[in-house]
Amino acid sequence: MKSEKLTTIGIIPARYGSTRLEGKPLVNICGKTMIQRVYEQAKKALNYVVVATDDERIYNEVIKFGGKVVMTSKNHTTGTNRCLEAYQIFQKDSRLTFDVVLNIQGDEPLLDPEQITNLVTCFEDKTTELATLVIPTKKNEDLNSGVFVVFDKNKNALYFSRAIIPVIRDQDVSKWSVYNTFYKHVGMYGFTPKSLAKFANMQETNLENNEKLEQLRWLENGHKIKIAITLHNSIPVDTLEDVEKVIRIISNSK
Repeated sequence: MKSEKLTTIGIIPARYGSTRLEGKPLVNICGKTMIQRVYEQAKKALNYVVVATDDERIYNEVIKFGGKVVMTSKNHTTGTNRCLEAYQIFQKDSRLTFDVVLNIQGDEPLLDPEQITNLVTCFEDKTTELATLVIPTKKNEDLNSGVFVVFDKNKNALYFSRAIIPVIRDQDVSKWSVYNTFYKHVGMYGFTPKSLAKFANMQETNLENNEKLEQLRWLENGHKIKIAITLHNSIPVDTLEDVEKVIRIISNSK
């Protein structure tokens, strides 16, 4: 259900180039391209959704299925910077103002609208500048890969890492899930327009470069990231195996 409490725009950065699956926004998933599926899921929760791309093939596809899209520079090194440019272009053209700007991953065709609603809720606290989603797990097999996060009692992130955190001292790693609920990062971000511009113009930091996680730039500069918890696993698509997995899920849900 769409909420009008906070005026929110969702921006979906979409690049054609990918080291593991080139052209993945245009991959066909049960009769629709991946970018169309992400867009349509986002529209279930938001009135304003825009794809930000630097590729004419993606641009034309979004126009074809009736979506909104803006062409951005090819020189962006992160989705956040592409998101900022797209927001500035759309705001200038539409003359609309927004309370919240969401950076929605373009490779999650199983995106659940409730994930968006949960994230936007973080901004009902006027002190929130940046927020993101995490999903809990107590399954040991889920600890094999991903980005893990620990946060404080007020649901502010303490750290993100590609290593499993926290470490359960004096216990065999195969039993860690028995002793702790781990939280994995779901790569959707929410910003105020001011914090989006601030983040995009910050210099890269040491922790960010070490972990290759851009959100650490914000933490390393002393800022807070509010955490929203989701129980929906939206499954990012990075390989053909991931595509096949998503196709099976969608086919079985019909």
